[in-house]
Amino acid sequence: MFCNVRFSSAQIIEGKDYSSRADVDHTFDMAGEDIFGQRFPSENFTYPDEVTGVKINALTTSRHSSSKMYQTHPQWTSDGEYIVFSSNRTARDGKGRQYYAVSMDNFEIVQITTGDDGSNFHLGWSSGNAYFVRNNNIIELDLHRLLGDSEVNSVGKPEDYEKLLAKVPDSIKPSGIGLDAKENRVFYSTRIDENTSAIYSTDLKSGETKKLKEVPFRIGHLQANPYVTGEVMYCWETGGDSPQRIWYLSIGDNGAVTNKPLFEESDSDWVTHEVFMGPDHILFNVMGHLDRLKKNKTGIFSLNLRTNELKYHGQTNGGGYWHSNATKDGKWIAGDTFDGKLYRINANDSTDVKLLTQGHRGLSKSPFTKEAHMHQSVSPNGKWVLINSSYFTDNDIMLVPLHPEISR
Repeated sequence: MFCNVRFSSAQIIEGKDYSSRADVDHTFDMAGEDIFGQRFPSENFTYPDEVTGVKINALTTSRHSSSKMYQTHPQWTSDGEYIVFSSNRTARDGKGRQYYAVSMDNFEIVQITTGDDGSNFHLGWSSGNAYFVRNNNIIELDLHRLLGDSEVNSVGKPEDYEKLLAKVPDSIKPSGIGLDAKENRVFYSTRIDENTSAIYSTDLKSGETKKLKEVPFRIGHLQANPYVTGEVMYCWETGGDSPQRIWYLSIGDNGAVTNKPLFEESDSDWVTHEVFMGPDHILFNVMGHLDRLKKNKTGIFSLNLRTNELKYHGQTNGGGYWHSNATKDGKWIAGDTFDGKLYRINANDSTDVKLLTQGHRGLSKSPFTKEAHMHQSVSPNGKWVLINSSYFTDNDIMLVPLHPEISR
């Protein structure tokens, strides 16, 4: 075991020992060193939103680019004690973006990946593990133990926390892994050629890889149902509007694969940013920012996966909603806009809408700008909304209370 201590000798200058303050100069610029398990001091800063008065907690405030994971994947460790995000704070020449965990207790930050280990990173749904792909190897990271060791400054080598689970055939290039609800297999897509993609699964116990479905388009944003085993949602990815955005693949007990579109679109529908809303529902947005898209109803919708029942959750002005996410029980929705406003919406009453915070994309009136995409995620306990924000820097992560009227 070794300790990640930056300075081992005294810093005595003009007779005064500054060793106890050795890390102070790294508070914002950091050292730029890729050190597995290293800890950084808290950057959190709380402020009242100048319009709503809601207390916002900026978890990152350094000059680096820090971003939450995509909204299709879990953001919190299974015990709720850390949020995992990516950052370039130890990158060199624009390369080497890593994953970090920020404590919900004291907001200190821990580096949890190193080298080229940041590919297809996925937190466990219920375990204290994380999963990633390195050179087509599927690796299990004992994240719970790593974070515990980091708290007492006793982090070992990266391989001390790793377990090789399976090897994906070299002919396949995994993209966008989704972890099954039972954490016993991963799903991922791969490009076969410019116009064809396929979905595979790899069993984490037997190591067996199976081809599940081939489709004549580019697959994007693959995600496994967090609550129901053998169910995967993915999209027809174009970088903009697609002929039919949302698709659903399920695997029966006998291994039979079913693939179908969800929310079959008309020519004037632009569907985007689908996520799970509990075990039996999905949530998504129908864009309304262009005149040609206003022939049909636009805004946030949910769809029952079992009955195909569609429910409308409203629309806002200024170009309309953009992303959405919901509490685990499906009662509350967080929707955002192009200009960086975040709203809380009652899923059972679309007129019950509250502005939580604003100003997080202050220069933007459309989705096609460089300011942060909010990509909001609601915490598993339903108390917080985690967002990307350009309020202070190009991209920070912030916590917003979903119910600020309730004292905590």
